[in-house]
Amino acid sequence: MKYNRCGKSGLLLPQISLGLWHNFGSVDSFENAESIAKAAFDKGITHFDLANNYGPVPGSAETNFGTILKNNFKGNLRDEIVITTKAGYTMWDGPYGDWGSRKYLLSSLDQSLKRMNLEYVDIFYSHRFDPETPLEETMMALDYAVRSGKALYAGISNYNPEQTREATEILKRLGTPCLIHQVKYSMFVRTPEEGLLDVLEEKGVGCIAFSPLAQGLLTDKYLKGIPENSRAHNPNGHLKEEEVSEERIQKIIKLNDLAKQRNQSLAQMALAWLLKDNRVTSVLIGASSVGQLNNNIDSLQNLEFSTDELNAIENILR
Repeated sequence: MKYNRCGKSGLLLPQISLGLWHNFGSVDSFENAESIAKAAFDKGITHFDLANNYGPVPGSAETNFGTILKNNFKGNLRDEIVITTKAGYTMWDGPYGDWGSRKYLLSSLDQSLKRMNLEYVDIFYSHRFDPETPLEETMMALDYAVRSGKALYAGISNYNPEQTREATEILKRLGTPCLIHQVKYSMFVRTPEEGLLDVLEEKGVGCIAFSPLAQGLLTDKYLKGIPENSRAHNPNGHLKEEEVSEERIQKIIKLNDLAKQRNQSLAQMALAWLLKDNRVTSVLIGASSVGQLNNNIDSLQNLEFSTDELNAIENILR
């Protein structure tokens, strides 16, 4: 595993981090989740990313991860792990279980620590910008989380460039610099290139990309259309059938052919493509099995792209 400095900070993150958005909830196999987490750590993945509402049911991923920690990461191993959580999306009913108020963020952090049986998390995020709450209030909550010792660093997620600039400036004035921004970024979702990466570089903030495989589109799963066991086939999933158009499938096929020329799977090439930009600290993968985890980690064996390869990718993605 290789580690990158997170912005202008002292923290190093693995180039590949493990996200617990899927496959770690109460509806999933605990034994499989535990195997994935252990295998990830053995491969050098020291960063485990959660949020209060990960499951399903909401909160269950944190509860399960807390049990995995207790069973497998005893003693000073906690000091070798970066554990992150977030609050900002709906967690419970009522007026205080959503968005970015100080009351919600700090109550949620306390609940997350209790579920994971931790004294602190390494990074606590505002999971999304709240247009109804003053940004100062949201950032002051992150500042308090760090000053109280319940988090070591503060981060933001899903903020646009202007919101990111303002949030980092507020946090800097408060004395708790913004460490990292977690953003949706892949070959198929390139919004961060429209100013956000420039702001992060200017402000010395790290970047971690979530959904780097576009919810599975950037794998070999959709080469022949939509399989029945896929996320796109699930009406409750985050990937909609209309996103898997014939035009998109043709792009996936061409990208897969290029990946083969690089002796990589499409998923491996998609992860490497993100990591070619030194502004990207880490990519956040999910895994449903140890085999899938290892396949993704093997992307690190070839992170170099020729100019011709980059041009070919751009031509395909147009």
